[in-house]
Amino acid sequence: MSIHTILGAGGVIGDTLARELTTHGIPTRLVSRKIKTSLPGALPPGVTTLPADLTDAGQALEAVKGSSVVYLCVGLPYNYSIWRQQWPRIMDNTIAACQKTGAKLIFFDNVYMYGKTDGPMTEETPYDPSSRKGDLRARLATQVMSEVRKGNIVATIARSADFYGPGAGKTSVPDITVFQRLIKGQRAQWLVNAGVPHSFTYTPDAAKALYLLGQDENSWNQVWHLPTAGSALTGIRLVELAAAALHQPNRLVVMPKWMIQLGGVFDRTTAELKEMLYQYEFDYLFDSSKFEAAYHFTPTSYEEGIRVTAESYSRS
Repeated sequence: MSIHTILGAGGVIGDTLARELTTHGIPTRLVSRKIKTSLPGALPPGVTTLPADLTDAGQALEAVKGSSVVYLCVGLPYNYSIWRQQWPRIMDNTIAACQKTGAKLIFFDNVYMYGKTDGPMTEETPYDPSSRKGDLRARLATQVMSEVRKGNIVATIARSADFYGPGAGKTSVPDITVFQRLIKGQRAQWLVNAGVPHSFTYTPDAAKALYLLGQDENSWNQVWHLPTAGSALTGIRLVELAAAALHQPNRLVVMPKWMIQLGGVFDRTTAELKEMLYQYEFDYLFDSSKFEAAYHFTPTSYEEGIRVTAESYSRS
């Protein structure tokens, strides 16, 4: 059986996907600049690691060699200057490596390229970015599908909403501002407007979906929205459910724009949030009905996902 390679191992999506692949007996290669993984204990049988800098074409090629499917799950620091410098090189090198080796590519993507939308985001939503980061993500996604149309590679874009779930504590906004604060007895925080609905993808669902896409010959050369519960919660309701699951008081403070902008003077990550605040000011609705219908997949409910995520914090 040929190897499935995860470029960007060590993050929550990469590690959750690795567990999903190994559960199904698929030989898996974990690739990152510095090999780090949250997989428990020794690496499972069939899992190998390879350190590589994907901004280097030669190292990217070595990382991809021998792979049948490559999952591009890289998570760069949340800094546009780094994104602007590194993402185009990473994408160029990954596409070139897949073209040379014949590996199929699944690009794990976000929704920044859609910008502010009226109504649910679907695979047919036009790209109309509202931010510099969104503009860059639109260019990356367009590049992938352009290479597909030219017949240079076989590739799929697998797109997720903002995500949450066990192990997502370093990158998930609700994990950081809700679960981690509530478990410490602090007030949960929400950005700008806690009264509008906001979709969140549950990380184990995303990993299962990536596995299914990688196994299905009919999945290629198109965009898929990964399975996400349809009844999006408001921030108020999400905090209420998280507080109950954690057995903590339901306490919430909403961070207004001016406070976030002030915080950005002192913290780079907070400053980078400024251009993305439209995602919390208005409805953020993500439609995954295409995937659900094709794979007969029912996304994990928010109630269940929040319960399991809370349990993961209670155990830690």
